[in-house]
Amino acid sequence: MHITVHVATQEMVLHEDDDNKRRYLISTASKGTGQQEGSWQTPLGKHIIRAKIGDGLPRHAVFAARRFTGEIYDEALKSQYPARKDWILSRILWLSGLEPGFNRLGSVDTMRRYIYIHGSPDTAEMGKPGSRGCIRMHGDDIIDLFARILPGTPIEILPV
Repeated sequence: MHITVHVATQEMVLHEDDDNKRRYLISTASKGTGQQEGSWQTPLGKHIIRAKIGDGLPRHAVFAARRFTGEIYDEALKSQYPARKDWILSRILWLSGLEPGFNRLGSVDTMRRYIYIHGSPDTAEMGKPGSRGCIRMHGDDIIDLFARILPGTPIEILPV
């Protein structure tokens, strides 16, 4: 089992085996791709799912610093916090780079950059870049993906 992310088409593919593939629309960084810390870009290359966060929490559970805040996202909460732009909801899959000097260690370390695959509000547009570096999915999709994979699952983020 492995995952490929195609930035150019804003699609993620879960390869469950040779015959079974699941496709999800995603949203990567509005600033494009890049490895550098502070760039707000989606990193490329080979990674693994380092950690799964949020198992058993409700759909649209709100996270801050990878912790459940106790809140459940809805329009009232959105109105209460208009400055929050990139909500992290439902589940988090924390990525770790595998390529030293490219996406691992130093100022290019994907994990230290806190790059995740995470849920977003249902109103967040998928199929076009819009995140701050992470890979966003709708709630039902991240919950589905989360249930199908284990920590250590390989993921490759490709520009095409």
